[in-house]
Amino acid sequence: MKLDPDLRLKILEKVGIYATRFSVPEPNVLLTTREVLEMPRKITEGRRTSAYKYYGVSYLQQNLIFINVRKISDEKTLESTLVHELIHMRFPYLSHGKRFNKLVRQGLRGKTFPPYKKRK
Repeated sequence: MKLDPDLRLKILEKVGIYATRFSVPEPNVLLTTREVLEMPRKITEGRRTSAYKYYGVSYLQQNLIFINVRKISDEKTLESTLVHELIHMRFPYLSHGKRFNKLVRQGLRGKTFPPYKKRK
């Protein structure tokens, strides 16, 4: 997809909607590899130079996500990638697999998740 101001706004609106549904703070969003490389190294450490390989990357500690718009070819993939990265933020302890994919599907269908309660 080609990033233009309209697409940027649309993505940021969707991120806000899904962040609210998933009960996570709305993350900062990077949409180009240039934006990733312009961030301080400390923030994007670990996935700084490899981010371009992926549709999206979550930087959980920094409440930041990267959506690689150039790599994404259609709206459906974009929406799925947004939900995927926000599910990482909502369920940071969960790695990829059947349960993770089920949560992504539920998120795409409109499920809301209550705030995450940390055990004492």
